[in-house]
Amino acid sequence: MGAGLSGDPLGKVRLTMGLQAFERRLEQLVEGVFARASRGGLQPVELGRRMTREMDLERTVGVRGLVAPNHFVIELSPQDAERFEAFGEALTQELAEGAREHAREEGYRFLGSVVVEMTSDPSLSPGVFRVGARTESGAGGMTPSLVLPDGHRVTMGDQPLTIGRLPESAVVVNDPNVSRRHAELVRRDGAVILVDLGSTNGTLVNGVQVSEVPLSDGDEVTIGATALRYELI
Repeated sequence: MGAGLSGDPLGKVRLTMGLQAFERRLEQLVEGVFARASRGGLQPVELGRRMTREMDLERTVGVRGLVAPNHFVIELSPQDAERFEAFGEALTQELAEGAREHAREEGYRFLGSVVVEMTSDPSLSPGVFRVGARTESGAGGMTPSLVLPDGHRVTMGDQPLTIGRLPESAVVVNDPNVSRRHAELVRRDGAVILVDLGSTNGTLVNGVQVSEVPLSDGDEVTIGATALRYELI
């Protein structure tokens, strides 16, 4: 577990394009009233930077490559915890998404879903925080999901996840180039398979037209003119 202080040079990490985009989203999250009220105090972007640093420090070598921590506990001073409370759920979601982006860029794997918790520690002063990171295996493994162009995420359960123009589809794509029942994700032999359902204009995975293919974390699925990203969370 590491301790962080605003302006601490140890918090500097290598900024990739994905991490920069993550930081921009965190900055946008606190624009407006909160940003004006908290100018000069601890900023969420510092939490994101420290989380990715902990991932780099705590990564281990697994059977299938590098494994990164997926459970993070952020300890804040009571004052900072109160300031972040108004948008705490949105903040933890963005921090988890940033961890997944960093893992994709660095080639890390997770053994379970990414979880971010924020707690208050009375012993900490304003601006001081700690981030604990550990690796936890999910009881049911990682959860497959599709990330929509607007950033919303549709997770997959035990049943097939359908994609198409029909309103009852799990992922509704309002595009004239998309068939009513265009494609679906199904579980088979421990893998998630993308199946084209005889669509008129076909389905692409990473730019290649497919009829049926197992998906890997980070694959881009193109339905008509809409690009979806497949992720394990």
